[in-house]
Amino acid sequence: MNKLPSVTQQPRGPGRPREFDMDAALDGAVRVFRERGYHATSITDLCAAMGLTPGSIYKAFGDKRTVFLAAFARYTRQRHNALREYLARETTGREKIRAMLLFYAESSSGEEGRRGCLVAGSAVALATLDAEMAEQVAAALRRVERVLSDLVRLGQSDGSVAQDIDVAAASRSLMCLLQGFRVIGTLGRSRDDMVAAVAAAMRMMT
Repeated sequence: MNKLPSVTQQPRGPGRPREFDMDAALDGAVRVFRERGYHATSITDLCAAMGLTPGSIYKAFGDKRTVFLAAFARYTRQRHNALREYLARETTGREKIRAMLLFYAESSSGEEGRRGCLVAGSAVALATLDAEMAEQVAAALRRVERVLSDLVRLGQSDGSVAQDIDVAAASRSLMCLLQGFRVIGTLGRSRDDMVAAVAAAMRMMT
């Protein structure tokens, strides 16, 4: 999917199409899709969240599905970039694994956790709805699992993770834990709850 351009707000002239900041509009769409889910989100909800009229949304995107795909791409890109910066602060594979778990724990607790995760929230809801949408969700989950696999291997190579750990099984288990964080976070779990789960998970690495 081609990246939609970011357009700066400018005065409208006669007969001129409405112009807006695409990134800001998509951030609004991300928020409402996270909180309400794809099916429960209406065009009216998107208008309020994105600060656009129905006509502007239909002209720029065509339909709700396309808004979702653009919002999903922005959300996963932002999360990936933030995680990459978080991991770069650590040195060993074990430290990076713990940092990744804490990254998810932090975003799954308190008010941020209650907003939900666009990936975890869409995994079940969109599994049979639309092949392209379902594949976007599946691809995001595969990327998470690949990062975890790379970190386990890094830990084994630098001696911070046990050599006899099955990389595929460990990374899959950790990925399930991370997605579980995002699901139960919508129920308002505390940061202490999440951090305790991180500590328990890290014991698998020894």
